[in-house]
Amino acid sequence: MKILYKLTLACSMLLSAGAWAQQPVNMQYSVSMENAAMHLYHVELTNKTHLKTLDFKMCVWTPGYYQLIDFAGAVQNFTVTDAKGKALKFDKPNKDTWKIANPTASDVKISYDVKAVVPFVGNVYLDETRGYVTPGGLFMYLDQELRHPVTIKMKPYSKWKDLVATGLDTLKGQYHVYKADDFDVLYDSPFLMGELEVLPPFDVQNKPHNFIGYKLPAFDRQGFMDDLKKIVVTASGIIGEIPYTHYTFLSIGAGGGGIEHLNSTSLSFSGGEGFNTPEARKKLYNFIAHEYFHHYNVKRIRPVELGPFDYSKENHTNMLWVSEGFTVYYEYMVTRHAGLMNNEDMFGDFQNNLRNYENQPGHLYQSATQASYDTWDDGPNGRQGDDFNKTISYYDKGPILGLMLDFNIRHATQNKKTLDDVMRLLYYKYYKKLKRGFTEQEFRAECEKMAGVPLTEVFEYASTVKPPDYPKYFAYGGLAVDTTTQTVSNAWGGLNMRYVRDTMRVTTVSYQSPGWNAGIRGRSVVLKVDDEAATPAVLGKALDNRKEGDVVKFTILKDGVTKDINVTLGKKREKSFKITPLPNPDKLQAEIFKSWTEGGR
Repeated sequence: MKILYKLTLACSMLLSAGAWAQQPVNMQYSVSMENAAMHLYHVELTNKTHLKTLDFKMCVWTPGYYQLIDFAGAVQNFTVTDAKGKALKFDKPNKDTWKIANPTASDVKISYDVKAVVPFVGNVYLDETRGYVTPGGLFMYLDQELRHPVTIKMKPYSKWKDLVATGLDTLKGQYHVYKADDFDVLYDSPFLMGELEVLPPFDVQNKPHNFIGYKLPAFDRQGFMDDLKKIVVTASGIIGEIPYTHYTFLSIGAGGGGIEHLNSTSLSFSGGEGFNTPEARKKLYNFIAHEYFHHYNVKRIRPVELGPFDYSKENHTNMLWVSEGFTVYYEYMVTRHAGLMNNEDMFGDFQNNLRNYENQPGHLYQSATQASYDTWDDGPNGRQGDDFNKTISYYDKGPILGLMLDFNIRHATQNKKTLDDVMRLLYYKYYKKLKRGFTEQEFRAECEKMAGVPLTEVFEYASTVKPPDYPKYFAYGGLAVDTTTQTVSNAWGGLNMRYVRDTMRVTTVSYQSPGWNAGIRGRSVVLKVDDEAATPAVLGKALDNRKEGDVVKFTILKDGVTKDINVTLGKKREKSFKITPLPNPDKLQAEIFKSWTEGGR
């Protein structure tokens, strides 16, 4: 209990005392959770104001997760009074806004509950064992106060240890009272409470780093923290400066996914599962390196559209292929240079990105910039449920664009400059000096200035569906990439199926596959295969020893209609995109390969 208390109090202030003295705190929250069994947070808000009309709003999204969320739908039992305790009238002009009439223009006190039943890194959750708070899902705001300081008092459930894990600092001398210099900082600083464990901390550049988790399973804690320190040392070494006073990894429980924050990251971390095999461990370290490097790339090195934010609507940008895609690129760089994976592991990761992008039809229709802008509708990995998905994931194309851009800069400068130099310039010039994000035009201009040559082709690959010349750019870095088309199956129907509760279902159908061309679509039920009741064994028998040109008969139920469909099997052809070192690199290629794989120049 005292460990975390000391950690949060010992950290340096995000704002100086003088800055806080100049900025009055008009919004003060208090959060209790004694109704944990009912999944209810209770929030009390005091607002010092002189306004006669107040529009209190709930966020419709949370930073780091570019999807709309109905946070307002979880709000219950809303009441409001003036400073003397007199009830004030309010109405709801829309589902996310509470409009309050405050005729005496006095301070107001608001009380409400939030039902927290979604155990997800981008939402709020509460039960009798843990509480996780994504602040945008708990704290209402006023447009007039978004750029002003705010305080939060947390009162953990009385049956828990008195721990609160967060990236925020405490107010001096006040127990569990936290401050944020504005709502962008508040909404980017989650809280974790409950049955928590604090792993052995470490310092990097004299900054404390903590890993605090909910019900962590059995695994080598010290070994994990030693490796985590390697990730932090390597990632922070790319920029050369650590911009926070302390950093906390929040392990919120089993599951998948993570969301980056200014001074912390939220991870759905199962612990032991990540250490069962070397492959699982590498995947886990990539995941953590990705979320950690985000505190530079997107939180501080960011497109101008990504902050300050409008929390009432989507915040579109064309640049997530840089903010997210380049962070995938750097997760590989960090884990490789930290000694947590080898060259073959890293080549395999890039190969997977290439295969995921190139072997799906979306690469013919959607650019990386379009995928970035449309993520609010399509989702972070592109649309997932359409019969024919004309979308891509910037998580796949982005890191490949990062690699090609890095190799182009290295090649053009005789390996004197790299993409790292661009990232450092963006950090020190735009974040530190200009205190803002960069525009698309500025990003391109800085890259071309660093390279000393136009980078027209690479940026066309980002903004169009022009097929990239992978061999050309990979060769700059001493790499070969196999772009030949190969046959991977001689009896292919293109039907992806699941067998659940004695029912065979078609989940998806590969575009322009034999099954697609025969008219089968996803969400169909397969009743029979070659006139036998459909089971995995029957399907396997029907495909066994078949070849191109053979016919398989499927009896399909779709939308209440049953019909027989004959599928003429074909060959499945794909490009492997296998990546290997060039067998006979020239001097520059060899130098770039060595510095790129080992770090440095």
